[in-house]
Amino acid sequence: MVEEFDTTKPIYIQIMEKINKKIVRNEWKAGDKLPSVREMAVETGVNPNTIQRTYSELERMGIVETRRGQGTFVTENVEVIERLREQMKRDVVTDFIRNMTELGFTLDDMITSLKNYRGGEQ
Repeated sequence: MVEEFDTTKPIYIQIMEKINKKIVRNEWKAGDKLPSVREMAVETGVNPNTIQRTYSELERMGIVETRRGQGTFVTENVEVIERLREQMKRDVVTDFIRNMTELGFTLDDMITSLKNYRGGEQ
């Protein structure tokens, strides 16, 4: 299945975000092998160079590690994964607060809405 990408953001960053979400959701656990560059390129419908850049950036961040001759793996350092999880949570909350503030809602309005929210119903 070829993915559709947002034209306002580099594709490799969007793929990084998808990988990070899978790691945070525990779909890919510490030590799990990621698809090869070629497999991921076919899966996402992008050039292998884009996937290589994605994996290199994730490796630079310590989220994955490349083992020569074996492939790319999710880091086994659970502290790195927990930091990623916390950063992603902070980013989502920050975006939520910024968007709600732009709409004119107060922090109390936001808290009330969150308390009243039940599975998509309000």
